[in-house]
Amino acid sequence: MGLRLILLSCLLFLAHLGSAQDSTHIKEFPDKITARLSVQTTSNSFALRDKLTKSKTEFIPNDKSYLGLSISFRSVELDLGYAPNFLSENKDNGDSKLITLNFRMFFYQFMQTFDFYKQKGFFIRTKDLTLPVDNLRTIKIGGSTSYIFNPNFSFRAIGFQNEWQKKSAGSFIPGATYYYTKFKLQDPVLENQIEHSFNLAIGPGYYHNWVFDDNYIVSAGGIGGLGFNLSKSAGETSLTGLAQFIFRLTGGYNSESFFNGITINTQILTHTSADNFVLDDSISFLEFYIGYRFDAPRKLIEKAKEINRKFGLN
Repeated sequence: MGLRLILLSCLLFLAHLGSAQDSTHIKEFPDKITARLSVQTTSNSFALRDKLTKSKTEFIPNDKSYLGLSISFRSVELDLGYAPNFLSENKDNGDSKLITLNFRMFFYQFMQTFDFYKQKGFFIRTKDLTLPVDNLRTIKIGGSTSYIFNPNFSFRAIGFQNEWQKKSAGSFIPGATYYYTKFKLQDPVLENQIEHSFNLAIGPGYYHNWVFDDNYIVSAGGIGGLGFNLSKSAGETSLTGLAQFIFRLTGGYNSESFFNGITINTQILTHTSADNFVLDDSISFLEFYIGYRFDAPRKLIEKAKEINRKFGLN
């Protein structure tokens, strides 16, 4: 009976949190469409470390910078990214490519993300040399599911800018991260090499937003976690433990209509294989963005209200 009472108390506490948002902490824009334009430096790189010899081999994508466009309305945001050749950092990258797609939505205090990365062309770097590998391709599909405990903390204000954090607040944010990655090396001499990898990590996290002079915000936080990696290569399957670390730092300006800022985000998933190698799967992200909020069409607002009533979205 005591355990049941504790569980019931926890559920009632969470329900109370879900309805305890203070409007003085967060300003919402339910009838606005938020548009963001950004210049981003991103990559999904890999490092293979030998625990015995301490040597390291890095697989670094050629493309570094791309243009990002995001459109968000209420609970849903869609991000598109492409690395054009006219950006100076991409001009000497040959036939390499980088395409990203990100999707996020909120359901009460739950946050769901979906990520897609498609890359072609890498540099292999060791202690002694650096070589281009044009025919290495990777595809990564995955995302995360998180729960924001404090309703007075706005993750949208630092990640999506469709809310405005008016007073400083922080929140415990546990979550699960999951990614499937496919590596494909096309070589005219060797047979095509294909490897499949699945990562799953679960752990706690904390983020805090500091607000200065009402319009300026600095935010920092991170997530740690443990899980497993399931890999298949050359007909062999391996299952190993995995560790995760995510860090995010944001600073910017916000107002009723205009906003801008900078975001730094690093995510590392690392696991050890049976033959004493450690693989670091890293996603690094640096973004400079500007944006504007404008009135949504009346028909879109009415449709959103209809969907909200039916599914309980916000």
